[in-house]
Amino acid sequence: MHVAAADVRSARDELTELDRRVGDGDHGVNLDRGMQAVAARLDDPSLPRRETVGQVLHLAATTLMSTVGGAAGPLYGTALLRASKVTDRTVLGPSGVVALVEAALEGIVARGKASPGEKTMVDAWQPAAEATERAAATGSGTDEDAVDVLRAAAEAASAGAEATVPLVASKGRASYLGERSAGTEDPGARSTAILLAAAVGAAKGPGA
Repeated sequence: MHVAAADVRSARDELTELDRRVGDGDHGVNLDRGMQAVAARLDDPSLPRRETVGQVLHLAATTLMSTVGGAAGPLYGTALLRASKVTDRTVLGPSGVVALVEAALEGIVARGKASPGEKTMVDAWQPAAEATERAAATGSGTDEDAVDVLRAAAEAASAGAEATVPLVASKGRASYLGERSAGTEDPGARSTAILLAAAVGAAKGPGA
């Protein structure tokens, strides 16, 4: 979450510009505010220490829901809340990463009612979930393989986000633009790729 907060801050202007073209123009600012709040709460000595992945994700979910405006707060909050329910452990193996990404996707679909191809963050999360399943199936099942599974998710999410560029939005505020929404990457899909890439960087560890 700390790496994600730093990476979102670095990408804030990029995300805001993407959202300016197809939405309210506040995705980068809102998500940055939310992730900074998550990092601050994790560092708050007055709060109980979060020992498991699920506990961290639950804190992040509730924080994003209360601090991020627009659609991003409820969508990411629901995604992480669903993921927190299947990650109540201190270390995730390959199957744990699969469960996390799939639960996050299920949360986003349930909250946003979106399908692949509609130019939303689902276009990044769906291929990410599919990639985790393939990567987990071909690995040896060790905890070390979890980073490879997570990397597969991040790479698939990035490719999925790029694939939204030519799409015409049929969901969310971008859909109001009709054909004019084509030619711009979906900001939610891009932020998804950023967050999953941050998770890979954190899982690899400092200097890796």
